[in-house]
Amino acid sequence: MTTETDRSRHEAGGGAIAREPDLLSFVAQVAGEDELRVEEDLGEGFVRLRVAEAERRQAKQDIRCVEDALIELLRNARDAGARAIFVATTRDASGRHLTVLDDGCGIPAEMQERVFDARVTSKLTSVHEDAWGVHGRGMALYSIRQNAEVARVMASVPGGGTAIYARFDPTSLGERTDQSTRPRVERDDDGNLVVTTGPHNLLRAATEFAIDAADRVRVFMGSPSDVIATVRAWRADGRAGECDGRAPGAQAVGAALAQAPTAAALRERAARLGLEVSERSCHRVLSGEIAPVDDLLAQARAELRPQPVRRRPVNLERDMRGLRIARDDMDEFRDAVRAAYRELARKYYLDGDCDPIVTVRSDRLTIGIDVRKER
Repeated sequence: MTTETDRSRHEAGGGAIAREPDLLSFVAQVAGEDELRVEEDLGEGFVRLRVAEAERRQAKQDIRCVEDALIELLRNARDAGARAIFVATTRDASGRHLTVLDDGCGIPAEMQERVFDARVTSKLTSVHEDAWGVHGRGMALYSIRQNAEVARVMASVPGGGTAIYARFDPTSLGERTDQSTRPRVERDDDGNLVVTTGPHNLLRAATEFAIDAADRVRVFMGSPSDVIATVRAWRADGRAGECDGRAPGAQAVGAALAQAPTAAALRERAARLGLEVSERSCHRVLSGEIAPVDDLLAQARAELRPQPVRRRPVNLERDMRGLRIARDDMDEFRDAVRAAYRELARKYYLDGDCDPIVTVRSDRLTIGIDVRKER
């Protein structure tokens, strides 16, 4: 027996399909459009999106390398209202370490583990698109944890910022071989800063982000010791992000570093934020031997300043023929330099992990290695 309801579903080429949008519109008007997008209200402004809504926000996250993961961490800090983001990065035998501190709105204690769940976001109505695609779909931290060996919120205070630490296995999630070369920044025809050359390493990713978000946030990057010195200087100047709902007198995450009275206390407090350094390095920070670093945008602008032209006498006898080395040969040469340096580093208690910078000129081959003492 065919009912009137059955007929209505089949007439006009599928009346039920034609009526469904009207039903959704009716529910949206009664319950509010947000109700159709939310699977669960987690409290404190956090929600779990429905699968359909997450897919609408391009839920498939494409993290193909460590540089992609850094960009996602930077975007999260920016969207949390941060005015300053501090990136500490090192690589050792256990992998690539990234620690990102910000002075944004922070994450409530009960949400600090759940933010790594799929489709959990605090950006129900603020999803937007930037130079790296759609953001605010609740998949970035989830995807980072899926690709990382370790990913956790080390510390966070509502209204006082966040520290997130992640460790990656480069054999599972690759990164650029050359992590030492700085990108070259120039001005385009409209006078805007743009990155023109350089390997697509972590430093370039952070610099491109700093340029893109220059009107909202400053990005600082260096070793853990560099970041500790910089955060201490930043907090000492009384500078911090502005966040709606900042708790009166909220103790900012970075304040613990600024207030550390001794090297031992500084080392302990830094470790709680995911910044592993030696007590000797902390002594160097307290003594001013390790100075704060400039933000990446300031560094880029400084490199644009015109340099005085030095005129050299013309040498007519100089051999002007160029020297070019094939990429495969250069990679093999760098590997040999790394192996030789590891043996030297072992004898002198240096960090044996290095990324040699090889500069080729017509009459000179220059090898540069950043020497770091073991922690």
